[in-house]
Formats: sequence, C-alpha cells, structure tokens
Amino acid sequence: MTGAVVGVESGRWHTNRLNTSSGNGGAPVILLAGGGTGGHIAPGLAIAERIRSLHPSARTIFACSSRAIDASMLREAGAEFAPIRAQPFSTDPRKFIRFLVGITRGRADARALIARTKPDWIVSLGGFVTPVVARAGRRAGVRVLLVNLDATPGRANRLVARSATQTVSAVAVPGIPGFATAVIGMPIRRIAIAPASKELCRAELGLDPAVPVLLITGASQGAQSLNELAVYLARVHADRFANWQVLHLCGANPVGGVTRYERAWRESGVRAAVVPFMHRIGIAWGAADLALSRAGASSVAEAQANQTPTVFAPYPYHHDLHQRENALPLVNAGAAAMELDAVDPQKNAAGLGARVLALMGSGEARYAMRKALQVLPPPDSAEQIAEFLLRGSAFRSHCSPA
Repeated sequence: MTGAVVGVESGRWHTNRLNTSSGNGGAPVILLAGGGTGGHIAPGLAIAERIRSLHPSARTIFACSSRAIDASMLREAGAEFAPIRAQPFSTDPRKFIRFLVGITRGRADARALIARTKPDWIVSLGGFVTPVVARAGRRAGVRVLLVNLDATPGRANRLVARSATQTVSAVAVPGIPGFATAVIGMPIRRIAIAPASKELCRAELGLDPAVPVLLITGASQGAQSLNELAVYLARVHADRFANWQVLHLCGANPVGGVTRYERAWRESGVRAAVVPFMHRIGIAWGAADLALSRAGASSVAEAQANQTPTVFAPYPYHHDLHQRENALPLVNAGAAAMELDAVDPQKNAAGLGARVLALMGSGEARYAMRKALQVLPPPDSAEQIAEFLLRGSAFRSHCSPA
C-alpha cells in the first residue's frame, strides 16, 4: 500500500484515496494528530498498526505537519495523511507572523479534514499542529484522546489537555500532578523492535556479525552536536575503537553532508557505516551493544524495549532540558547513563565522550545495564490505546521505575 496524501491546493481540498466514513461501511475512523519530528509520528504509527490488527477495516488518517520528515515516515509506512499548515510558536518577529498565519490556515485545514473524514476519535500526540486539530475536533463534537509523550508536557499538550475528553501519558509527569488519568507506557512500532539476533541484525546492515557495535543516533532529524563529537572521537581516540564498529545515523542534512562523516571514520581507520536515517530502526537497536542517543521519549522507550545499554544526551537547546526527565527513570534504575550535551565537541569529549568510551571498555558495566533493563516493565502501550479507541477498554497504569 502506498501512502495517500490529502492536501490543499489553491484553496481546494484534493484526495487520491480518502473517503468519508459514510462510504466506509460504518468502520471506525481514527484521526491521529501530531508531527514535526519522528518522535510524534512514530507513536502514532504504532497505534495505527494495533488499530488495524484489532479491526482490519478501521481507517486511520494522520493530521501531520508539512515538514519533510512527516511525509517521509508516513509514506514509508503506507499511511494516509493530511498536512496541516500550522507553524511552531516563536518569539522571533518574522516567525511569529508565520505562526499567526499558520493558526488561520491550520484551522481551515483541520475543519475541512474533519468534515470530510468524520472521525470517531482524534488522538493528539503533541507538536504544533495538534492544538488546531483538537480545537476543530471538539467544536465538531469529536472526542479527543491526548497521549502525552514527554515527562514535561510541551505548550501544545498543555493547551490540548484543557479540553481533551481524556488525557493519558506515556511517562510520569512529576511537574504537573494529576495531568493524566493514567501512565501507560510509550506506543512503540513493531519495526522499532529488533527482529532477530545481534549477529543477524549486523549482517543485515552489512556490518561484521562478530564485532560489537556502537550506535550513534540523533533520532529522526539527526543531532549535529553528536555528529561533531563522533568526528572528534574518530580523530583523537581512534585506538579506543580497535575492537568496535560504528553505526552512525547522522540525519538527512548534516553540516558538511553524509560524506564528511564517512570520510572522518575512514581516515581514522575505524570500521563504520554512516546512514542518514533508518525507517527500520529496530535493526539498528538490535545490532548495538551500546548506543549514544538523544533522550526523546520514543528513543528512550526504544532503547528500553530493545534492552540496549545507552548513554543519553538530552537535547541541549530546550531551556528546561526537558528530555532529561525522559531518561531519568532508566538512569535511576541503573539501566542507562546520561550526560548533558555541551555542544562543543572538545567539551563533550570530556563528559559525554568519556562516558561512552568508558562503557565501550567495560563489558561488566554494559552487562549490568542490560540486566537492569531486563527487569523493567515492557514500555509498549499501543495495543492498550487501540483497545480504548475501538472498545472503550479502561486504561491500566504502567508501573515505571521511580
């Protein structure tokens, strides 16, 4: 199945596949709103997978952003989607004007999409498109389920929560007591889970099946500071990689291009595969003995689900460093490590890099992390959410580490 796109051209809606629910035999229609990063899209795809497993005739449509990452992931998954022309909030004057224009356009897009598809539920997954979609849905009498994905809810989720029919959270929200009715775990796509042994995953990626793998990932958009740290480590500490190989997910448009990182690893003599982005991310987690990763909620859940020892580097440009809260439960359980991202590669080498190199050199420490990961409760909540949407099943709180 190929992805179907519903969009706006010259003020008129067009569609190549999408029909209204009245022409769909009464099957349930679920609208999943979220986007701007893979961290908002991937959980929605996980929920859509389980909905179709439980009710094969159910229809799921994504109301996403107009960013390329959304379209790429949704097309790859064969999902139906409609870009909503909302824009993120900014205090920059020109971007603020775009934000205001985006509110008007986004509301129009959302109203038209809801009128055409007549969804039974809207699932709000976070990101700047969700407030306009949730607002349009509530005005049309559509029920809204807010699935909060981060330990620190963003501005959009706090806004949607005011009028949502029900709010649940993938993780505990310590800063806002009572924000969610249940803490249920993260929805995880099947392709985010390792499909086979480490050896088979490595072979699938063209890596040596017998050599340990360090996975470096900045999630769907890449992370420039982690890329720069990788280059620095390759140049200065190549000897520490003698018995390792690297799988470096650098992002689609890194500074200097993908070839810059390929060249850096090659010139250092370190065995490495550099890939811009992997849709089948479970193979990457499955191949890895150790990972260096951003601490987005989806990345944390995937590391936990695949029992991959990980050093988390929270996104450094949020003023409250809220990604730190996502990783803390695993760190406190001894199942992961965390270092703040200093951005500068030399400063990062002294903190973040040193932690990674130390774990590369200590099989005992990695083993202890894996054992701690094995006793944690499985994080996946996609089936539970699907059962709620289709059958009205009550949510069960997920017991996460303190």
